[in-house]
Amino acid sequence: MEPQNPDNADNPDTFPEDLSDALAGLQRLIRRRLREELTVPRLRGAEVELLRLVEDRPGIGVSDAAKELCLAGNSVSTLVNQLVRAGFLTRETDPTDRRAARLLPTPAAGARLSAWRERRAALLRDQVTRLDDKDRTALQAALPALRRLAGQLHKETERP
Repeated sequence: MEPQNPDNADNPDTFPEDLSDALAGLQRLIRRRLREELTVPRLRGAEVELLRLVEDRPGIGVSDAAKELCLAGNSVSTLVNQLVRAGFLTRETDPTDRRAARLLPTPAAGARLSAWRERRAALLRDQVTRLDDKDRTALQAALPALRRLAGQLHKETERP
């Protein structure tokens, strides 16, 4: 994705906005391309994020998931109900607190997320190989900084 104003691509005053536009545009295009190939009903972004979280942290509770995803508890409860009905999550009673539920991914969720990751990796692998060596090297060199940026943003969302 090109910066909004290519003439100012190296302008430090517009860099944060250009970076934001590039990342959002890239994500949007990846989602759009992956959706084109879907043969099953599409999951919304929040549903996928919740499935990914539950896959990473099986047994997580609804309130912890809401906190992690920066969503209201009732929104996550709605997502959980939808994903349970669709067969992607199971909800079991927490043995330490009978009022709380623990969320677990189903094999269908694992298969769906795995297929999505494989399709996403194949799409990006194909596109990255079309870039010249200089661009591939620049993207690879940017990965550690992008991960640190994501880590900073994540830490700040955890603050009260």
